[in-house]
Amino acid sequence: MQSKSIQQLIQERILVLDGAMGTMIQQYHLSEADFRGERFKDVPGQQKGNNDLLCLTRPDVIEEIHRKYLEAGADIIETNTFNSTTVSMADYHMQPYCREINLAAARLARKVADEYTSGNPEKPRFVAGSVGPTNKTCSMSPDVNNPAFRALTFDGLLAAYKEQMEALLEGGVDTILIETIFDTLNAKAAILAAEQSMEKTGRKVPLMLSVTVSDVAGRTLSGQTLDAILASVQHADIFSVGLNCSFGAKQLKPFLEQLARRAPYYISAYPNAGLPNSLGQYDQTPEQMAMEVKEYVDEGLVNIIGGCCGTTEEYIARYQDLIAGKKPHVPAPRPEYMWLSGLELLEVTPEINFVNVGERCNVAGSRKFLRLINEKKYDEALSIARKQVEDGAQIIDVNMDDGLLDAAQEMTTFLNLVASEPDIARVPVMIDSSKWEVIEAGLKCVQGKCIVNSISLKEGEEVFVAHARAVRQYGAAVIVMAFDEKGQADTYERKIEVCSRAYRILTEKVGFRPQDIIFDPNVLAVATGIEEHNNYAVDFIKAAGWIRKNLPGAHVSGGVSNLSFSFRGNNYIREAMHAVFLYYAIREGMDMGIVNPGTSVLYTDIPADVLERIEDVVLNRRPDAAERLIEIAEKLKAEKEGNSGQDTAASHLTWREGTTVEERLQYALVKGLGDYLDDDLHEALAKYPNAVSIIEGPLMAGMNHVGDLFGSGKMFLPQVVKTARTMKKAVAILQPYIEAEKKEGATSAGKVLVATVKGDVHDIGKNIVSVVMACNNYEIIDLGVMVPAEKIVETAIREKVDIVGLSGLITPSLEEMVHVVSEMERAGLDIPVMIGGATTSKLHTALKIAPVYHAPVVYMKDASLNAPVAARLMNPESRRVLAGELDKEYRELREKNRDRQVKTVSLKEAQENRLKLF
Repeated sequence: MQSKSIQQLIQERILVLDGAMGTMIQQYHLSEADFRGERFKDVPGQQKGNNDLLCLTRPDVIEEIHRKYLEAGADIIETNTFNSTTVSMADYHMQPYCREINLAAARLARKVADEYTSGNPEKPRFVAGSVGPTNKTCSMSPDVNNPAFRALTFDGLLAAYKEQMEALLEGGVDTILIETIFDTLNAKAAILAAEQSMEKTGRKVPLMLSVTVSDVAGRTLSGQTLDAILASVQHADIFSVGLNCSFGAKQLKPFLEQLARRAPYYISAYPNAGLPNSLGQYDQTPEQMAMEVKEYVDEGLVNIIGGCCGTTEEYIARYQDLIAGKKPHVPAPRPEYMWLSGLELLEVTPEINFVNVGERCNVAGSRKFLRLINEKKYDEALSIARKQVEDGAQIIDVNMDDGLLDAAQEMTTFLNLVASEPDIARVPVMIDSSKWEVIEAGLKCVQGKCIVNSISLKEGEEVFVAHARAVRQYGAAVIVMAFDEKGQADTYERKIEVCSRAYRILTEKVGFRPQDIIFDPNVLAVATGIEEHNNYAVDFIKAAGWIRKNLPGAHVSGGVSNLSFSFRGNNYIREAMHAVFLYYAIREGMDMGIVNPGTSVLYTDIPADVLERIEDVVLNRRPDAAERLIEIAEKLKAEKEGNSGQDTAASHLTWREGTTVEERLQYALVKGLGDYLDDDLHEALAKYPNAVSIIEGPLMAGMNHVGDLFGSGKMFLPQVVKTARTMKKAVAILQPYIEAEKKEGATSAGKVLVATVKGDVHDIGKNIVSVVMACNNYEIIDLGVMVPAEKIVETAIREKVDIVGLSGLITPSLEEMVHVVSEMERAGLDIPVMIGGATTSKLHTALKIAPVYHAPVVYMKDASLNAPVAARLMNPESRRVLAGELDKEYRELREKNRDRQVKTVSLKEAQENRLKLF
């Protein structure tokens, strides 16, 4: 009878992978002579420990190990080729034999697997070609004094992997397993090698990936989170993704849960036999490990289970009973939004109404950056990138196109340096160049999912397709400039013509996900004095709207500074023009742009007369719009130059004249100005009863106003970040008074744990809540951001907290909050939970969070409400009453929305609540 393929079988039941090859080999106590055999007796250096060489010198040992695992019930056995690349074999001087080792290993495993399949066709056995990470990394420097240095190039690793995989495929493996991934750039080279090797050999087999995390935060050695890794490899045709090595089954489980929730693939797990003891040995018994792995199976987390370090056939034999009759994991749905990544994931959801791409690491746009690169002052150049991230840039644009630079070399050097700076590398990179060789050099340096800026049809369809295919193979998203063989698309009609053609080619010919396509319909200069240019901004805005409506999934970006080129030298007018342009373009669908994240001009700040004239230009409302804007721009410039010293300073302080302290504090928050906070707060202290009331009053009102501006598109994330810093500075000034007031008060009102849930790095609202609660004599345990469920539960138990506060700003946080309270329920906790964040809502809390936890779960719309609600929760009688009120309210909401599947709150609601965290 015909045996089922691995693709068929994995849908029916959980499959079992074998255990550790190295652990098994150690039991044979082989000598140096065993490893060398007669053939390799004269090779220099030690060969003992070169396990893969045994495929040639002691194939009987390797065959016997395969048989032991197959007898134990393994469905999949791995080839003994973990280190069989020229990179790893260089340590043993065995590079010339890599192809032979891989071929022999594959044929050996194939022979034994086929023998067992023939004996029982209803239980077919499969061979996975084991591909290790090598002993070098493409993302980190081995030289502490030179972080730009790499001991291994992407191209060198690609060639080594291709040699290995071609031999494995020729030897008959059923799958390629790229395992123990600690650097995603290495993995991307392996994925590309697998694709090219399959094409060359004419054998397409499933591609399996397995990651190893290096710390309790769930990051790889090279610093990436699991979500970021999923984004990095999203381009590949992946069969399964999983975790191996690192920890024992118990310690690995939280990360496996995270992976299973997000990955749209089958899930594998093969942990170590517990954690090693002080001698590096594994003490956990097969029975103990089986009990821990049983949770993976019972909770539907896995499709493939096996064992890593310390596991033998005795461990694998325990799995048969565990999987009997159990349902395999169902992969998560494919993500509907764009995923990008640096060390962390950037998911471009509708709630993120605009993605800021920092523009200052561009030698063509910043004379300072060009000078620093020319002078090799890379530390200072990196500080520019760091400042942009601090100011709110969600992506960093890097451009090295200058006639006097070796652009490819400088791109490589700078991106390697960025990789060594976690505070910069956490955000995705935009590789920006008009030269393909520079783009390709950059793509070979980035382990995250980056953006290529840009490709176009200007050299014809053949070149466009070739470049697009390469971009996709490297795992990047792409910006498509609206150019074709006829030239730049300058009118609305030409823009949509070129973009629709490019979209069709990319999605139908190249296989690009629509979400990974970003169109730049050309932001061109207006008010140039040339009549044909007057409608350029309108054409872009209209084209942005058309693209978002007619090219599903695609995004719209643009280089905003091009718009105001006519007014170079007048920064205020330029920034005001950008604010107006973005206000209208974002409303139509532009959701990304290369901007200065430190810009200080808000749409709402522009004086009415200036706003009218800028809008006349941007929206092309009258034929003399350019002349009128030039007139007022020159007037403003003359006024600025006419004032000097004290007069100039005074003109900037008009916001302080004839205003109340509340108005001044709100203005300072909105503008991110901290210069006069000390004076204004001390004035407020004389007016208000205490420091707490200032935070809950004018400061909170200012933050709420910021939220309103942000939600309506009149303020952008970099400006919000400045607001947060100003708020923190205000709280710091008030802190001594708060402490003094607390000393005068009673003992602690209760202990509150607050955390931004895993997958989310936003903490503005959470920090405000912490301050408000602390001001009310609550003891705060702030776990920070990206906090996994198990840490929240563990801390809540250890610290005996009275309330848990969960915060999040982005849509995936909603799902994580459900997971956290589920884990609290499973741990038997009876602690009330407060839920807050931009995307949270009372409806989501009622439908999704409250039903999985028996204790009160309270949705908090505003930070000022936390203290009074906490007081009710701390009193047993008032808690009982509140719980009854919540139960009734949530039950009514569930009845009204019985058939509704709530995935997220509406965009409008998310925008309205964006900064009203908790």
